[in-house]
Amino acid sequence: MSAARLLLCAALLTGCATQNAAPPGAQVAAERLQQTVVPGQTSKAQLLAAFGPTKNVRFDSGFEAWVYQSPTGDGGFAEFVVLIDPSGIVAKTRTRAPAPAR
Repeated sequence: MSAARLLLCAALLTGCATQNAAPPGAQVAAERLQQTVVPGQTSKAQLLAAFGPTKNVRFDSGFEAWVYQSPTGDGGFAEFVVLIDPSGIVAKTRTRAPAPAR
């Protein structure tokens, strides 16, 4: 293996091992998410207007899952997942606490 390839592999592995990096998804305060996102009422357009685009997954069924991150103040991030139904309305939300520090 050439030295350049070895250096590239090392750089890639170092990037993967970085701790305390922000996880994917737009960062929004947890209180703001909980006050703004109402299952059965909030639309996809309202989410985009309030928080902007974020990491999302679209399913063949027409449902979408959008992920927002909320800083916890200790370098961690809680995860706020929004399930959007095929008509574009929030069906459910779920909050997941940050993973414990390693």
